Amino acid sequence: MLIDRLVATALAGSLMLLAGGAGAQTVGPSGETATPSAEVRLSDADLAAVKEKGYKAALLWHTSSDFTNAVTSGAKDEFARAGIQIVATTDAGFDAARQRSDIETALAAKPNVILSLPLDPVTSAEAFRQALTDGTKLVFLSNLPKGYKHGADYAAIVTDDLFQMGKQAADALAKALDGKGKVGYIFHDASYYVTNQRDQAFKTTIEKDYPGIKIVAEQGISDPARAEELASAMLVQHPDLDGIYVTWAEPADGVLSALRASGNTKTKIVTLDLAEPVALDMVKGGNVTALVADKAYELGRAMAAVGVKALLGQETPAFVVAPALTVTKQNVAQGWKDSLNRDAPQSVLDAAK
Repeated sequence: MLIDRLVATALAGSLMLLAGGAGAQTVGPSGETATPSAEVRLSDADLAAVKEKGYKAALLWHTSSDFTNAVTSGAKDEFARAGIQIVATTDAGFDAARQRSDIETALAAKPNVILSLPLDPVTSAEAFRQALTDGTKLVFLSNLPKGYKHGADYAAIVTDDLFQMGKQAADALAKALDGKGKVGYIFHDASYYVTNQRDQAFKTTIEKDYPGIKIVAEQGISDPARAEELASAMLVQHPDLDGIYVTWAEPADGVLSALRASGNTKTKIVTLDLAEPVALDMVKGGNVTALVADKAYELGRAMAAVGVKALLGQETPAFVVAPALTVTKQNVAQGWKDSLNRDAPQSVLDAAK
């Protein structure tokens, strides 16, 4: 799932964290205060006002994956409540030129609202220009076309609560360590606003809120395939680590391999996003103590709700965030459903019994 959000690089350095330890938060590209997705709800009056209008929607995604499938599911369910027909669902395969073609093709079906994650800020700005001319309402996932203004050009950006994801990872690791110990910090060594903010939120929370825990080793990683190698080197230098934070689930699997290779059953891992290998270790009582995920289904629901409100001419919040959730052995089945709107892998469910 992580790669689905790594493509949204145009906001790097724009989506910010308001510093201040436990009081920090994710804010929008121009410093907008985040509106929780739970506050973006369609009333019975909203649904009645829109249901018989014959409105149509298009979902123009950057790729196809468990993450985008969950976002799609949330959007489709919300649009169905409003009687809005989905006339196009596309997968650009991370290709900005292909996404532009998808937009042009979808516009032929005359959608009244489009939900999309723009792949390239410059290409997308031009590609969506005809939609603006047609009066189509635009709701964006995580990214923004260059020069677009809230209210005039788009209804909202909807994304994860990035600070809360990092903070909850810190809280989960601190709980596993009873608030004291030495930890390693493996962060994403690239300019991606999603991972950068989540990583920094973990570090900030540990430093501000948990004085009994010290980050004694830091290692940047850009290639997940090197995770095992880098973790092994970290463990050689710091064999007494009580815990390790890993920027997302794929490299966390490599860190887990390094721990297993050294016979280390003590060091706890916390990471972000859901994946079968690390979840399986977690439910079997291994090194992984918790996974922190976003609510992808809720992202889609909120995007659709914003789109409906825009169609009704209502004021819409510029920046909406969906909540994070901490998944442990105890709530893995429900956590998977809450995040991705589908069952956890059977191997995980069986092991969790």
